[in-house]
Amino acid sequence: MPNQDQALIDAINRLADAVSGRGKASPALTDDTANAFVYDADSKNLRAVDRVAAPAIDLLMGIDRAKNTLLENTKRFANGFSANNALLWGARGMGKSTLIKAIHRTIVEEKGASAPALVEIHREDISALPALLGKLRQADRLFIVFCDDLSFNRPDQDFKALKSVLEGGLEGRPENVIFYATSNRRHLLPRQMADQESATGIHPNEAMDETIALSDRFGLWLGFHPADQDEYLAMIEGYLKAFGLTPADDWRHAALEWSKTRGNRSGRTAWQFVTNLAGELGAKVSF
Repeated sequence: MPNQDQALIDAINRLADAVSGRGKASPALTDDTANAFVYDADSKNLRAVDRVAAPAIDLLMGIDRAKNTLLENTKRFANGFSANNALLWGARGMGKSTLIKAIHRTIVEEKGASAPALVEIHREDISALPALLGKLRQADRLFIVFCDDLSFNRPDQDFKALKSVLEGGLEGRPENVIFYATSNRRHLLPRQMADQESATGIHPNEAMDETIALSDRFGLWLGFHPADQDEYLAMIEGYLKAFGLTPADDWRHAALEWSKTRGNRSGRTAWQFVTNLAGELGAKVSF
């Protein structure tokens, strides 16, 4: 029975190590050759993404200032220089998240395997951000951590987690990680939440300052605003040329009617019009 006793002892030791965290850490990456991942907060693993749906950066029009600023910031980071976390905020459908993916595609095309990997963390899992950064800190490569439509479902946990990661904490942000987020709100918190903080805080002004200070921790604030008519039509024309579509001469009138039915002119509306038009012409478009 000695062998069975030793096997039982070994099993107990492995269990104790797992419970106490002394066991061998799980690998930070499920596939270290991939250039994009999605973080699963439940399993605490990174799932490799085979293909990121991202357009060529030249197809993104009407956002030149934000595009050039974020591209230069990302290039500095990819080259090992100092760079800022970035908050992309503003009008819905104007390409905030698409720009991040398009810039990553550009960097990958330029630098190949040495390009930073793009890691998406879902907004519902933002409280797990410190755990994710703890994993990435141990890896020998660069990462762009990306959260789309950032908001706080559990303010007590999510707000504090993001605040500590952006600049606070003893360890600070890992040098091999940069954080990009998108939001429809400049100051991230819904107005009713900010109002509640002001109404219930012992010092209302201090409570409001704290909520605003969170967005202040992003070194770059890049605003996205609704497109005017010329920008909207230029977006569509760019897509038509890129995909070799030749619609009838009155496509501009149809495009304007399309935007009216949706109540806005944006990059998303332009892409939806092009998708519909491609279907009518018996073609297929995708990134």
